[in-house]
Amino acid sequence: MRITNKAIENVVTEVAGEDVFPLVKFIKDKKNISEFKIASGLRKEINQVRNMLYRLLNYNLVSFTRKKDKKKGWYIYYWTFNLQRIKYLTFDLKKKRLFKLQERLQREQTNQFYLCPGGCIRLDFEQSTNFEFKCPECGKLIELEDNSKKIEKIEKEIKRLKKELKLK
Repeated sequence: MRITNKAIENVVTEVAGEDVFPLVKFIKDKKNISEFKIASGLRKEINQVRNMLYRLLNYNLVSFTRKKDKKKGWYIYYWTFNLQRIKYLTFDLKKKRLFKLQERLQREQTNQFYLCPGGCIRLDFEQSTNFEFKCPECGKLIELEDNSKKIEKIEKEIKRLKKELKLK
């Protein structure tokens, strides 16, 4: 798998948030860059930058070394982006998505769902009986949903993910 900017963006935004991607673009091709240089380069407060770096560190997307400042006695952290971790996280996120889709498919296939005609809410059979087949939002009678198209869509997505992950 080639690591593209889009793949990096997808992984980073999913695990650390959209606000972190500009930081990753800034440090991606650099090694051991000071958190103060990152903050000034992004025009952000040092605390915001540290928060973003720690979110990346939770997934081992960055590594750091620390050195003691001789004048002030404080530690300065130098950060490096771990590009090879993107491959693993891409695979891992796809596996998790596949697992969630399989659970959802199971739920869709084994339950009946009811919809409010006004689009307020979607309930399973048990919830519908609790509300006496009336929408708890607007009070209209809810109708049985044909979820065959949703099931078909989920099955296609599962098939696509299995193909990408090369599973049977």
